[in-house]
Amino acid sequence: MRLLSRLKLPETAAPPEWERLDEHLVSLVAVGSFEAEQYRVLRHIVEQFYKDADLRVLGLTSATVGDGKTTTALNLAGALAQASDARVLLIDGDIRRGLVRERLGLRDTSAGLAEAILDANIPLASVARHCSPFNLWVLPTRPGAPAPYELLKSPRFGELIQEARQQYDYVVVDAPPLIPVPDFRVIAKHVDGFLMIVGAHKTPRRLVEEALDILDPAKVLGLVFNGDSRPLAGYYSYSAYRPYIAEPSVNGHSWSWRGRRGRDGARASSDGR
Repeated sequence: MRLLSRLKLPETAAPPEWERLDEHLVSLVAVGSFEAEQYRVLRHIVEQFYKDADLRVLGLTSATVGDGKTTTALNLAGALAQASDARVLLIDGDIRRGLVRERLGLRDTSAGLAEAILDANIPLASVARHCSPFNLWVLPTRPGAPAPYELLKSPRFGELIQEARQQYDYVVVDAPPLIPVPDFRVIAKHVDGFLMIVGAHKTPRRLVEEALDILDPAKVLGLVFNGDSRPLAGYYSYSAYRPYIAEPSVNGHSWSWRGRRGRDGARASSDGR
């Protein structure tokens, strides 16, 4: 039986109060599609970390921009939120160039992450938007906020993460890339684990290795390769994270997974955004 039937959701499940969603957000707009099913494989991996290690706050990062980090974060959060007993919050932690608001077609420009950090009187519940009909809430940000590093370094950011831990089962943070800016190092203190998104055959291997050197090895859950339509021989010699080699996908776009707990692989459409 298709998951769509069990959820009793329309094929396109965009919340009516928002503009048209980005078509690549298959976990929200095409929940019964083959592509969305593959993100549920990634959801299963995260759910296992939740059960085995009480992982609640998950960060997604990449070596640099353009590796598909935000698309993966949105689709993973959407997949997690399809569970009837899970409350999921997606935080756009990339204050410099956050894309979550744009991808979701949010029409309003009301307060988001930066404003909630600057004003301690703004509770998390008042700035998190509900993405019905899923159990998904989104805390967006507006690019251009002054001094992003100082905002994230503020004790208030840590307080917001603690509020999120108490109010949600899963908190997915779309974190900034590792290489260009130092913002990620601040966010890293507040998350339980990370997925690193890599543009297969796009991101230079030296940048991936440099990024892995920045990360706390104990918090790296695995690598997600976007656009993996060919063998990843160029990446295969990572000592700790040799990637899963996926078969070519039918549409030329796919992702594959390599984590530190065994080997699982799947494919899903992505345009590298």
